[in-house]
Amino acid sequence: MSSSQFAAAGATILLAACGGAAVFALTAGPHAASSPTLTTSRLPVAEVQRQATQPSAASDAKQVYEGAKESVAQIQAVTSEGQSTGTGFVVSTDGLIVTNGHVVDGAQEVTVQLGTDGTQRTAQVVGGDADQDLAVLKVDTASSPLTPLRLSTSGVSVGDTVYAIGSPFGLSQTFTSGIVSAIGRDIKAPDGATISNVIQTDAAINPGNSGGPLLNAAGEVVGVNSQIASQGGGNDGIGFSIPAATVRSMLESGSSSSSSSGGTASSDGAQQQQEMQPLDVVPSA
Repeated sequence: MSSSQFAAAGATILLAACGGAAVFALTAGPHAASSPTLTTSRLPVAEVQRQATQPSAASDAKQVYEGAKESVAQIQAVTSEGQSTGTGFVVSTDGLIVTNGHVVDGAQEVTVQLGTDGTQRTAQVVGGDADQDLAVLKVDTASSPLTPLRLSTSGVSVGDTVYAIGSPFGLSQTFTSGIVSAIGRDIKAPDGATISNVIQTDAAINPGNSGGPLLNAAGEVVGVNSQIASQGGGNDGIGFSIPAATVRSMLESGSSSSSSSGGTASSDGAQQQQEMQPLDVVPSA
């Protein structure tokens, strides 16, 4: 296996709340559910993003946060194993939110808290792509259009400054920064499919960050924070973000897919084996 390839150790590990205690649940195999087809039939990205704010070409960290914070959502999903917490971000004025598929896999109920006002909204899973570990939610915007984040149309380079906003351990609106550590990585989706061209970053991301945006210095979304490589379950400075181009492709196609094979972890050369962990689930209070 090349140094650009990583895989889940035996099966993807999720931490879930069950009776107040953290338990382990395997998401590979029969548990992995396919995503429903997008009901918004072949969404052209130009339409989905037509009202996204054009970011400044040069923004500092505070400007990036201020420009993005009201478009980032904390997501809570109730499953048969308890309640999990993840992150998502707005991609259209009419209420579409992108997150990781494993954040809402098996969810019986999904609620989102948008921005900083604390308002809870019920969300529906309207589509996604299980093979890319992506899901699309829809919330009722009532009479108030949402402010979408702009998906970057340009690539990233090693050394670029990046920022993450999410809900690590349920702490909403947590903002961290780092750089692009590597590009072109391959990781495994919970259903065993390979996700390609993944961005590696040292920006601090932890359980609860899954589905949140990785932003460039202009405040554009360059990736969806999805996994970490960790020996102890926490942040070791090796995080992985699904590229914005993959999100764009999903929104344009309006399609969904699924697969059901598990993954097997391996190390490269003399490197120690790394445990790949999706980040969505934290024990609920």
